[in-house]
Order: sequence, then C-alpha cells, then structure tokens
Amino acid sequence: MSNLNAGQLRFLGLPGSIRREAYSLAVLRGLQARLGEAMLGIRDLHLPLYDQDVDGSAAPEVVTAFRSAIAGCDGLIISTPEYNHGTSGVLKNALDWASRPFGRSVLTNKPVLVISSSPAFTGGVRAHAQVNETLLSVQALIVSGPQVVIGGVADKVRDGRLVDEAALSFTLAAVDRLAALCRVTEEPALA
Repeated sequence: MSNLNAGQLRFLGLPGSIRREAYSLAVLRGLQARLGEAMLGIRDLHLPLYDQDVDGSAAPEVVTAFRSAIAGCDGLIISTPEYNHGTSGVLKNALDWASRPFGRSVLTNKPVLVISSSPAFTGGVRAHAQVNETLLSVQALIVSGPQVVIGGVADKVRDGRLVDEAALSFTLAAVDRLAALCRVTEEPALA
C-alpha cells in the first residue's frame, strides 16, 4: 500500500453482522491491523429498526451518532456477509437510517468501498450487488475496479481477523482506490 497516508484520511468500517465473531467484522479487523486504528475505525450496527415515525428531529441518539460518524469520515468500508443470497437485515437497516433524511443523506457523494465475504466459494457476490444497488440509489460514490469478494472466508480468518495474505493484498489495493476517490472528491471544483 503505497498511496495511503494515515494522517490524511479517516475511514469508517461497517460490518454487516452484529455477531461477535462475524467474518465481516474479521475482514475489517484484518484491514485495521494493517492500516491502524487512526485510519480505520469500526462501528457496530446495533441500531433500532428503521421507523420514519421516529426519524427527523426525533431520531434516536444512537442513530444521530451513527449518521455523524459517517458524515465525519472521508470514506466508508462496508463489509457485508451474504445471508440467503442477499445482504443482512442489519446492514440494510443501517443503510436505511443513513439514507435519511430524504435529500440530505450522509451517504450522498460519500466514497464507499464494498467488500463481501462468505464461507462459500462465491464470496457473497449477491449481497455485494444488493449493497451496491442501495448505495447507487442514494448517490454514494462506489469505488470502481475489481470487486472485493472473499470466498472461503472461514479458512482465511484467525483469532478474529482476516490473515490471508492474498485476500488482504487484494483488499488493500481496493482501499488504495478508495483513498484516491476520497482525494478527488476533496479537490475544489474548477471555476
């Protein structure tokens, strides 16, 4: 990883599972071990179910803090599992909260890298596609290039974090692309 500077960029990792030993969390922990906690923070997704009746000025404090964390980072790294050929309800719920209020979502124009993982060899490709669809609908800036899909993840995790060198190297190259996208979005528009 040659393009990253921990002092300049701050990423927020969102694991798509709330299970303590989730593979999606292990992927983020593996990245955090390489990037450092100053560069990659990880936030759990223990949020109430989205309810428009309690949104807006009445939004729960945990939701307001979640939205502020997204607004305050340079880019997001979403690590999604695949449940029943789709993304988790936990992650979809979090994205629903972050997508509001309508027209002022903290996800709009936010650079986002999506990573999927699964014990299956397919690596969660269907969940990956669903997360991308949701992000496109709120006009997030999805990192282009090869998708990061980690198949057979159970064999690539040790002590609660991703340790497989090939998977980490491939993922860190995508983080480089995220960093480049963050820098482009920070540049002032030409007059």
